Amino acid sequence: MTNVVLVGTLDTKGVEYGWLRERLLRAGVEVTVVDTGIMGEPRVAADVPRAEVARAAGAELSLLRSDADRGAAVTTMARGAEATLLRLYAEGRLHGVLAIGGSGGTSIATRAMRALPLGVPKVMVSSMASGDTAPYVGSSDITMMYSVVDIAGINSVSEPILANAAAAVAGMARCFARAGADRPPRLGAGPRPLVAASMAGVTTSGVDAARERLTELGYEVLVFHVSGTGGRTLETLAGQGVFAGVLDLTLSELADDLCGGILTAGPDRLSAAGRAGVPQVVSLGALDMVKFGPLESLPQRVLDRGVHVHNPSITVIRTSEAECAELGRRVAAKLRAATGPTAVCVPLRGLSTLGAPGGPYHDPRADRALFSALREGLHGSAARLYDYDTHINDPAFGRAAADRLHAMIGTVSAAA
Repeated sequence: MTNVVLVGTLDTKGVEYGWLRERLLRAGVEVTVVDTGIMGEPRVAADVPRAEVARAAGAELSLLRSDADRGAAVTTMARGAEATLLRLYAEGRLHGVLAIGGSGGTSIATRAMRALPLGVPKVMVSSMASGDTAPYVGSSDITMMYSVVDIAGINSVSEPILANAAAAVAGMARCFARAGADRPPRLGAGPRPLVAASMAGVTTSGVDAARERLTELGYEVLVFHVSGTGGRTLETLAGQGVFAGVLDLTLSELADDLCGGILTAGPDRLSAAGRAGVPQVVSLGALDMVKFGPLESLPQRVLDRGVHVHNPSITVIRTSEAECAELGRRVAAKLRAATGPTAVCVPLRGLSTLGAPGGPYHDPRADRALFSALREGLHGSAARLYDYDTHINDPAFGRAAADRLHAMIGTVSAAA
């Protein structure tokens, strides 16, 4: 039987969760209600009461209630909800999860949702969903719906929104339950080895050629857009060991991290595969640019740089010679620390569509600063560096990078 888990604070949102439970039962799915409330009394009965959730986090509810630090108590209940959802999933009693809430309820529920495997249906109806949802979604596949009004009773606005959320998770859960027998037990356990690839619009041709070549060689290739979130997701999954190899051809998130761009993936980008010992082939795609928001939002300090409007939402500037040298040092430092096979493929004729010969960002001097700092930083390390007399979007470059990764994966597999 298909089972949907409702997780939330039944003291503040009990009426709404009771309404959702009835709606889901009418939709033909079973329901398990998990209470993450702390202070007030629950307004509907829970299948997993709050005391049990607290104990799943190694705490006692009575102590949480007496704790003056509400933030710490909320964090504890979030840990308990995470452990509870993972247990229900392992027992085959969770085929989808639905939650509603404001900032606190959203924080608790989405932490628990993020712990579930990719593909498990996760729906969060939140008053926070029209703003920055990155802290809630992270690198997971949570579906967030904006509640429009605060979740305070069933009314003419909230009713259709909650009804849609219930219908959505019920449908997703049924499909998830039916597909269970054919689904690999975990990501990366399917018949084809998984390879991660990083791509931006300005490196698409080269990465597409690499992806097609790897597909011919028998891999399933997951492409991650270097949008900040994309890079963080790649790092998370690489650290979990789901990839046979990583083809990290596009590193523009590192330039954003250095120069204050809007699509940074944080300082740990280009680290997880190396720590996990996963074979990786790296290139320098799109390190010739930093991404900012709309043209009118550009900081005054960059207006005299090579400004290019990528689209109405994204404006880019050319990285300077000094910035390129620093990026070369940073890439080298990260790759020197790698514990698995690592190669760097350097496209000597350009790092993006804009940086190819004749393009507005074609700057051989800045590129040479990047290449020189990279070579110096990798000298004496186990990472291998290969020069290619082409630009990054030449299909031959993409295929060569793919073949090199395939050979590295084969070497590791043979030694295992």
